[in-house]
Amino acid sequence: MELVKLNIDGKEVEVPAGTTVLQAADEAGVHIPRLCYDPELSLAGACRLCMVEIEGWRGMAASCITEVSPGMLVKTDTPDLAEVRKTILELLVANNPELASNAKGNNVLAKYCEQYGVKDSPFKGETNYYEIDDSNPFIVRDFSLCILCGKCVRACTEMTGQDNLGFLNRGYDRKATTAGDVDYINSDCVFCGQCVAVCPTGALSEKSLTDFARDELKTVRTTCPFCGTGCNFDLAVKDDKIVGVLSNPESPVNGRSLCVKGRFGWDFVHNEKRLKTPLIKKHGQFVTASWDEALDLIAERFKEIKDQYGSESFAALSSARCTNEENYLVQKFTRAVMDTNNVDHCART
Repeated sequence: MELVKLNIDGKEVEVPAGTTVLQAADEAGVHIPRLCYDPELSLAGACRLCMVEIEGWRGMAASCITEVSPGMLVKTDTPDLAEVRKTILELLVANNPELASNAKGNNVLAKYCEQYGVKDSPFKGETNYYEIDDSNPFIVRDFSLCILCGKCVRACTEMTGQDNLGFLNRGYDRKATTAGDVDYINSDCVFCGQCVAVCPTGALSEKSLTDFARDELKTVRTTCPFCGTGCNFDLAVKDDKIVGVLSNPESPVNGRSLCVKGRFGWDFVHNEKRLKTPLIKKHGQFVTASWDEALDLIAERFKEIKDQYGSESFAALSSARCTNEENYLVQKFTRAVMDTNNVDHCART
């Protein structure tokens, strides 16, 4: 593998050939502002917030699409760069100044506006008005917060393979939307939430999290219970109650990707009908029992059924919410203890 040496803000960096300046900066621990860039998506170079100065180059360069070269001298934080980024941010919020201060949802743009002192925009003009699309139970779509970075379009195509989103119209009326510009609920969306996970402005947000700023939420890393794949994500917790699920790009199995069940199927946790203790029917009524009492009864009845009716009278149905190891134990118990191959699974197809 060919390695390239360069200098970023005085730091000597060595990275593989073909690496972008932005990726090299990340390797060196130097943060360059970015909005349209995501390591799991193709490169776009759309927002231009990641501009850097490269010695010997004419003008500035977008670091997310500029490959490193031997001996390259890069500066990521100069007065000129700060002024350019401030102007870019002012242009991005010109259509909706609320973007500069809206702390709700995953609004990375607002954090950059605070960093560069952008509270409003001198480039105000005509403003498009879009009604908020909350037609489905999971995702809220607000075009007035969209900056056309294209991350949702790329995520839908490249991460999900659904290709449900694309760009419509040109110029001032351009927007990232569904085929035919229909509501999400009437589109081909599978509600995996990948578009929500990558949106840097909150134009796409989880319905359950729209009233919360990310900074006020506690996150708890956990593993999805819906199947044996082992996807990881962060539970968003407020006042000791789960209010949503957030993708964690460091998850070893799935990265940021999640299915509709993993991202939005968490509400059963606080459902008032959820069983919290074993129940045993006595005199026609279910009453609370201890785990030891319940398990002893199950073992006794299983033995009675097997002795009276034979092994083939017994069958086991496992669950997609179990881990692979738990499903293995179910089939092992069915074959080795109950002496039958009558075992099935709801996700076998």
